[in-house]
Amino acid sequence: MLSYLIKTTISLLMAVILLGITAAYTKLAAKAYAKKIVITGTVLGLIASILMSVAKNATSKIDTSAWNLGIFTVALIAYALLLIFSVKAVSSRLGKAADVIFWCMTSVIAAASLFYTLPDVWAYPYQMVSAGQSMISTDFLYKMIGFLFGWILMIVVFFASYKCVLRLSEKGALILLKLSYLINALRQASVILSIILAKRIIKSNHTLFTIAKYTSNYSNGFIYLSILLIFVVTVILWVRSMNVNEPYSNPAQHRKIKAKWRSIRRWAATAVIAFILCIANMTVINAYDNKVVELSPVEDARVDNGNVYVTFEQVADGHLHRFAYNTEGGVEIRFIVIKKPNSSSYGIGLDACDICGETGYYEKDGQVVCKLCDVVMNISTIGFKGGCNPIVIPYEIENGEIIVPIEGLVEYESEFR
Repeated sequence: MLSYLIKTTISLLMAVILLGITAAYTKLAAKAYAKKIVITGTVLGLIASILMSVAKNATSKIDTSAWNLGIFTVALIAYALLLIFSVKAVSSRLGKAADVIFWCMTSVIAAASLFYTLPDVWAYPYQMVSAGQSMISTDFLYKMIGFLFGWILMIVVFFASYKCVLRLSEKGALILLKLSYLINALRQASVILSIILAKRIIKSNHTLFTIAKYTSNYSNGFIYLSILLIFVVTVILWVRSMNVNEPYSNPAQHRKIKAKWRSIRRWAATAVIAFILCIANMTVINAYDNKVVELSPVEDARVDNGNVYVTFEQVADGHLHRFAYNTEGGVEIRFIVIKKPNSSSYGIGLDACDICGETGYYEKDGQVVCKLCDVVMNISTIGFKGGCNPIVIPYEIENGEIIVPIEGLVEYESEFR
């Protein structure tokens, strides 16, 4: 649940703030034709993101880094043109042509933001299912709740950003728009640098490598800068609301002014609360969700006559037990045993699966969980092939012991190297 809440927040937050500011400035400054341009670009970006998501999950032929390189290059060119055609000397000389170009570039930036951000987010439910998650399982439901709550939080952030920026002057909103686009451009430039270095399009050196590494390690810094922009706006609006001196000619008009500023304070407070939740997701909750899970220690088991012997007494408590065989090459091949609930049978398999490898399983709240992908196993199906279930191994039960042939373990030695 928490992992998909965090993923959704980190993936969408910067784009949502950018789109909220763009929508507010479009409302304040754009003529009817310009609004159509921005809406068209946004819709096209949304459609393109859906098509890209389908293509990425239906085929392995999509080179994501190459696409991102193209998207960001176009977006950076659009940002440069936007700056040029918003200069007063240029816009006054070219008139409507400059205005059209400005709004077209705004549309391109908004579309590029959606095209880059959304494909992976659309794919999150597909990833849950493809990892062996049943759509009717409790764990799938929890993850979907986290995913949907992340979307709800992002919708609140969008409207809070939009409503706050809408109360600025047209000039103030334009400054904010350019600053948000600047932060976005810096982030895009850092990704472009990483891609062209990775693809060896340009020769790397110490300076370029250091810059790419630093911006990659601290990529969330761009998100925090975007949050800071709206936070500054909320502070400005809150201070202004404390000292309202708008003229009015009658009590009804006075009440209307007071109601307007009361609404502004509420949206400012909503923005602050939403951003606190977002920052908590990216820091405290993320740290909690990514804390290292320690696997339980390997327990002793008798090795004799080419077999590993586990007695019923060792595994009768219904909890997860981990055993291992050390090969001649020094490789520890682990397997797990757990007594199935309300049954005399046992779930037995390697401490590894075909999807996630040998990261292992751990027990949490009476459930068996994959350490890598957090998928919760149905204990009753452990010992059967499929999904993220442990790899099936041969075994026999005889005289109160589980007998696991060593040759059946050594077969999977490469999984644990």
